[in-house]
Amino acid sequence: MDTGLLIEKTILVVVIFAITLFIATYQTYMERKVAAWLQDRVGPDRAGPFGILQPIADAGKMFFKEDFIPANADKWLFIMGPGIAMFTASMTGAVIPWGPPLEMFGRTVVLQVADINIGILFIMGFASIGVYGIMIGGWASNNKFSLFAAIRASSQMISYELAMGVSIITLVLMSGSLSLGEIVHQQHGMNWNIFYQPVAFVVFFICSIAECNRAPFDLAECESELIGGYHTEYGSMKLGFFLFAEYVNLFISSAVIAALFFGGYNFPGMDHFSGNTLAILGTAAFFAKIIFFIFVIMWIRWTLPRFRYDQLMHLGWKKLIPIAMINLLITAVVIGFNSGWFTKKSAKVKQTEKSVAMMPKAKVDAQANYKINFNN
Repeated sequence: MDTGLLIEKTILVVVIFAITLFIATYQTYMERKVAAWLQDRVGPDRAGPFGILQPIADAGKMFFKEDFIPANADKWLFIMGPGIAMFTASMTGAVIPWGPPLEMFGRTVVLQVADINIGILFIMGFASIGVYGIMIGGWASNNKFSLFAAIRASSQMISYELAMGVSIITLVLMSGSLSLGEIVHQQHGMNWNIFYQPVAFVVFFICSIAECNRAPFDLAECESELIGGYHTEYGSMKLGFFLFAEYVNLFISSAVIAALFFGGYNFPGMDHFSGNTLAILGTAAFFAKIIFFIFVIMWIRWTLPRFRYDQLMHLGWKKLIPIAMINLLITAVVIGFNSGWFTKKSAKVKQTEKSVAMMPKAKVDAQANYKINFNN
């Protein structure tokens, strides 16, 4: 294996992980400021200038809180729950293309940890595994309120993953690829998928909010019914991991939305730039889109009231899934029509295809070899 490539990817993993944790930390500050702005308040303003050190103070508070495990809890599962939630939230950033390639030290550095050809399935797979952290944490607490919250969260996330998956299939049909890097590359300039699939974007956006357990879909954490939700019995950094995982999921979800529907690192006028200038501007544009969607999701949290649970499930099963399915069907028909799938074939072509289909495979191979030898 190329040692330079190994070092390059290792540094990229560390940098992306550090940026993810930094943004997740300061999302708490951003959320408080957004809430204060919407509610005509000041918000945090004591810890440092404009309160910018408030997240550091909160982190210190979490570290120095008492770390305890309830007497009747399942000890190992109680510890594993927050770890699974944090691990699955962090892993999804590995397949996201964060910007155009950089030229450094005579090497072309691709700002993507792994450009696997099933990147979309990778993200959906880890998003599905994330529910185990919540479910294990709620069950291991041996608290009926935590268990109720875990069941709510798991049923909610499974329900909304179906509509989310169907909306992604429409993009896969259009792009012909499951690679996130290829999907972003096809949106060069302003050729963004939002202009072709606005319905899929709306469905995916709503499902992303539900997957992150954000209001108005925060039935798994509502204090008025379940005290604190699936992490009621947690304290110190175990609780911190659950809260961090939520903000990491918010960051990654915003990045996936920007990559799938809003061009990722592509921006209008990008053809006027090249090299490292293009890489820096593209990365900056991508993070600007991410911050915008984080702001919109926070805006929704402090604007809309919480759904009842029956309303939440009704929206997922009876509204979003049928809408996503109809949109998928229409997209498939349009693509098939443009590809000529529905054009009439001549009788001679049909007869030829029928004959080849009925012919033994050995005979077909022999005819193909004969044609090759004849042409030679």
